Parts: sequence; C-alpha cells; structure tokens
Amino acid sequence: MRLQRHLARQFGRPGLFRNFASVAERRTPQTIVEKVVQKYAVGLPEGKAVKAGDYVMIRPEHVMTHDNTGPVISKFKSIGATQVHNSRQPVFTLDHDVQNKSEKNLAKYASIEEFARKHGVDFYPAGRGIGHQVLVEEGYAFPNTLTVASDSHSNMYGGVGCVGTPIVRTDAAALWATGKTWWQVPRMVKVELKGKLAPGVTGKDVIVALCGSFNQDEVLNAALEFTGDGIAALSVDDRLTIANMTTEWGALVGVFPVDETLLQWYDSVLAKLELRTFSSPSLRSAIPPPPEHPRINRRRLDALRATRLQSDHDAEYSSHLVLDLSTLVPHVSGPNSVKVSTPLPVLEEAKIKIQKAYLVSCTNSRVSDIAAAAAVMRGNKVAPGVEFYIAAASSAVQQESERLGDWEALVHSGAKVLPAGCGPCIGLGVGLLEEGETGISATNRNYKGRMGHPKAQAYLSSPAVVAASAIKGYICSPASIDTAALPPVKAPTFSITHAPPSSTATSAEAADEPLFPGFPAKFAGPLLFAPQDNLNTDGIYPGKYTYRDDITLAGQADVVMENYDPSFAALVAKKRQSFAPFDGSVKEGAVLVAGYNFGTGSSREQAATALKAAGVPLVIAGSFGDIFKRNAINNGLVCLESPELVADLTERYAKDGKRGAGGKNGEMTVDAGIRIEVGMKDGKAVVTGSTGEEKTYRLRPVGASVQELWVCGGLEGFILKEIRNTTGA
Repeated sequence: MRLQRHLARQFGRPGLFRNFASVAERRTPQTIVEKVVQKYAVGLPEGKAVKAGDYVMIRPEHVMTHDNTGPVISKFKSIGATQVHNSRQPVFTLDHDVQNKSEKNLAKYASIEEFARKHGVDFYPAGRGIGHQVLVEEGYAFPNTLTVASDSHSNMYGGVGCVGTPIVRTDAAALWATGKTWWQVPRMVKVELKGKLAPGVTGKDVIVALCGSFNQDEVLNAALEFTGDGIAALSVDDRLTIANMTTEWGALVGVFPVDETLLQWYDSVLAKLELRTFSSPSLRSAIPPPPEHPRINRRRLDALRATRLQSDHDAEYSSHLVLDLSTLVPHVSGPNSVKVSTPLPVLEEAKIKIQKAYLVSCTNSRVSDIAAAAAVMRGNKVAPGVEFYIAAASSAVQQESERLGDWEALVHSGAKVLPAGCGPCIGLGVGLLEEGETGISATNRNYKGRMGHPKAQAYLSSPAVVAASAIKGYICSPASIDTAALPPVKAPTFSITHAPPSSTATSAEAADEPLFPGFPAKFAGPLLFAPQDNLNTDGIYPGKYTYRDDITLAGQADVVMENYDPSFAALVAKKRQSFAPFDGSVKEGAVLVAGYNFGTGSSREQAATALKAAGVPLVIAGSFGDIFKRNAINNGLVCLESPELVADLTERYAKDGKRGAGGKNGEMTVDAGIRIEVGMKDGKAVVTGSTGEEKTYRLRPVGASVQELWVCGGLEGFILKEIRNTTGA
C-alpha cells in the first residue's frame, strides 16, 4: 500500500518544516542519516523504518543544478514535462564557466535564466558564487534536511549537518517534474575524530590525511557520520572543507553533527541578516527590521535547537574509522592523486618548484581561508615565475574579505583575481596548468589533467601552505607555523574496525512488503559469470559507440561487453532464443554475475541499456559503481549485490580461484550450465548447478520505488505517469 493520501495529509506541499515519518512501534535503531532520509521518504509501507541498503522514493528539500541546467531543461522538455512540480524546490546557480563571455555561453546562461523566471525558480547568476557555497549561505542546505545537487560535491552540505548527495541529470529532470526521485540509502560508516589539532593544522589537512590513510576504498559509496571529541574544536569552515572532499574520498554523504559550534555559527549568520541598516548605528532604532529570511530565521533556528536530532546509541555502522587529530601535522596531497598524502615537513625537504598556485573553489575559498592566506602574504610578494590565482567562493565572501582588508592584501602581494566561480578547479578559463608545470592548490581534485595539461603535476594543500609556496616558489610551510608545537612528523594515528554482518532481518522485513503491481515475483534464467572486478563502462559499452546517435537498442545489444569479452553478445543472443515472454510473474533472461565495483568509469547510459537490450534483466555483483547503478535503475535494469555468491563462483570457476584472469579455461565469461532463480519478495536466490546441486543465497531485494520504475519502463516512464496523474490526462 503506497499511502499517498496519508503522506499528502501529513506533509502537504513540500516546505521548510516537516514532521518525521512515524516508525514501527518496535523501535528500529537508526543513524542520523537514516532518520533524515526517513523524513523525506514518500510512499513507505506503514511502520517502515529506513535503513542502509533500502531503495526509497525521496522528495528532497531542494535540488541544485548549475551550468548543467541547460541539458536538464532539454531532458525535462523531451519527456513531455511542461510545469515544475514545486518551484520552491529547484535552485539554479551559474558557476562553472563564468569566465566564458562568448556569445554561445551567454545565450546559454540567458536561456537558463529565462526558464527560471518563467517557472518561478530561484536563480543566482554568474558571479554570485559557486553553487554549493550559495546553498549554504542562503539556507537551502540546512541542518537535518536533505538537499541534492546535480554535482558530485553536494557532500559539502554535510558540513552544516545537511544530508547532501549527488544525483544525475535525469534525476534532476524527474525532481523538477514530479518533486521526487529514487535513492538507495548508502551503507553507514562512522568516522571518529579524536583529540585536537595542533596550531597551524587545518580541516584541509584532516581530509587530505584521511584520503591518504584510508585509501583502499574503505568508504566507497558510503554515508559518513563524523563523531568524536575532536569535532567541537573544528570550525564550520573546516567542517565544510572536510565534507566537501568526502567526495574525493569516495563517499556519497559526509555529515557533521548539529552541535553548539554550528548553532552559534548560525546565530552569527542570522545577526548579519538582521542588521537594520548600513548607515549610522544611531539610526537603527528608527528603521523597521528587514523582512525575515525565508530559510535562515529565528523560528527555524529555535526549532532546530529544540529538535537536536541524533543517531541512536545502537545504530548500525558497517565500519568505524578513527583518526587522532593530535597526531596530525600539515599534509599535502599528490601529485595527481588524493590517495597519496605526505606530511608537509617531509615534502618540503624536496623543494618542489611550482609555477602556479591557486586559492579557488568551493573547498577552501571562504572568508577564513582568504584570511589565512592573507596573513601569510602580508609584507611579501609572489615569487618571480609564479602565478597566484585567487577567486572567492562567492560574492558575499569577497565582499566580507574586502571589508576585512584580506582581499586587498592578496592583490597587493601580486595575486591575480578571478571571478567567483569554479574556474581552474574544473579546468575552465585562464590560469590552467600547462605541460610540464607544477601547481599547488587549495581545491579538491588533483586528478591528472583536471586543472590543465595531463603532463602537469598538481598538489593539494591548505590556503596558508598555498600562499607560502607562492612566496617561496616551492612547496613549503608558512613561516608562522611553530614546528615545536607540532606532533612528531610521521603518519597520523588511525585505525579501522568492521562491524559483523547486521543482525537485522532484512529479508524477513522485505517479505512483509508487497511487490508493486506488475513487477516480477521472480527473475530466472542461465547464470553467466564475469570473474572481474572494476569491469568499467568502457568494457561494457565501448566509448567509440557512445556518441553515435544512430545505434539502436538492437545495435547496442550486438556490441555489449565487446571490450571485455567479444563473444558475450553472441552468447547471450543464442540463449535469448529460449526465453519465455514475461507472464506477469516470472521474468526470464540471462543473469550476469560479476565482481566488485561493476560499472565503474564514465556516466554513459548505454552501459545499462545495452545489457538490458541484450536480454540481461538482472545483474548481480559484489558491488556497483554508483553512477552505473543509477543509470541502470533509471532504465529498468535491476541490480542486486551478493558478495557470498561472487565468492563461491570465484572459488569454483575463476582461474586460480581469483578474479581478473577469466575462467579456468581462459574464457572471459563463464557459462557452466548454471541456472538461477531470484525471488523479489523474499530475496531468496536459488542457484542450481549443471548436475542438479542447489545452494540458496539471501539477497536484499529492491524496494517499491525501484519496482515502480521498472514497471514504468524506467524513470522517464515514471515521470510521464506522474504528470498524467497530476493533470488527469
């Protein structure tokens, strides 16, 4: 039962204040992330408590798009949508290509603004700032809410206790049209920060060290909850920096607690918003107060203080990571990888020369960051042969930095000013790294070629280290750092523990949830095993076909898996001849089983549609690349995880019992005469070998939200159905 009417009565039109959905009388322990998602989930069965791994339909508080708003508008129109479901939900912020003054780009920006005006959507033009920063400043990202963005760094909202997570463009179009999209709740990981940072060590050093210390995908596709006694001393700006780069760490969410530090920060923000006049203080009493800010106001902050939402003491986490902040010295990331981090005192000995330095991006260009760089630069000049680029995270940040004198200090020292926007961080505009150059940046990504030429070297550090390096011409510490106050120069103290498998009876709980009408009760067919981890989208659907618009679904089926196994398409085509038509209960087809991180790589949708077109309705893997999974489900391809099944098949059929070299006979796809039947209500998978032996596995089935998408033929079909239901067509 979908309870749509009940939910409509409970929530009404989406707005700033919502009640938390009721949970079962039998209390189910939840993390803070699970509780927030519960608040924004719609269509849940009566008494259903949201847990990690669940597929849910969500109605987030806000959805942000930036320069990619143009393609989302095209997708929105192509699916037949004409009206934005809730004009208060989307936010448009132009920030990526703001240096581009070409007629084509200005026309693109104008068309986005026109769409915003027509539909009453909040719009922030080029120059206002980077979207993530704007969402924090303007209260779209707010504690204990869920806000999504068509950009990977939406994790940053977790710095203010908001569950922020990325979506793809099709999801954004769905949200505009219906107010809803689906999401799989990630596994939960607790990150405990202990102790206190030494003077001169910053939030940037924390996340750089975390990325380098836990660099074996420990947090891949996870929701991180930061805890520990070390958090109270971290400023909100430090938290925003750390949350921002949880994206590079591999996570989908990174949330800090709503504590007194955060609440006092909001009090100061509100005090600035409530200033009555910019003129003489003596005249303030004669001027009426300004209108209440729609999102950051006293009523909302008082409600936040009264709620104090927290994780339950017995909430479940897949892993528990610990970092002792008191053992951390300044760190530098790179070159060209966030998984490599080196203590600054060690790297400094090499005197690595730089040609460019950057204080830009949504990671480290806030007021405190600019102040830290200015403190280093005062009385100094940028070294000959070095270009130092600065761009504020927003126009508000630049205005405040100018008032404090920090902006002027940087400019007088020789810094080159760029407009508030992404710029060099995304590889756009002036100041990019050229072939053979080395740069140090306070940004979030130093992937090969991201900030310029692929034969350049990029390092990441804190703003103060960037400024000091710009002065000396090589990567170095600021003179202000007291080395005697730092802990011994070595790797920081860290640890990780993994929780045992959850005692929660997920399959039993799933059995209480009815299947969505029209969704198969069972998937059945021959099992094909690809003994390979990290089988990427280029292996599934070659890049040379990606931008050929003349290839039909049948054509996609003919080349599927071509770069991994050229014989795969023919193998599945032969088996497809014996599949019975869907009878409303059992969906027959080839079931592909693969290793871990299946579908990693690019965002091409054809990797999913080609498999489905070939006759593969279900893929089972140890884990999936998150974007592939979104594309798969958006196109009606079901994805399930079963590490146990993958392990058994690897041991029995993979060469030398290991994935990566094909089957025992060298074949890339193992076809051993195995049949599999997967029940979608109870998650029971029965695998029958060629000699009749059986083994049963338990999988977590997909929820009603994904089932409904499948019945509708994918997300676009779901959107059309919702539009028809709304209009009565």
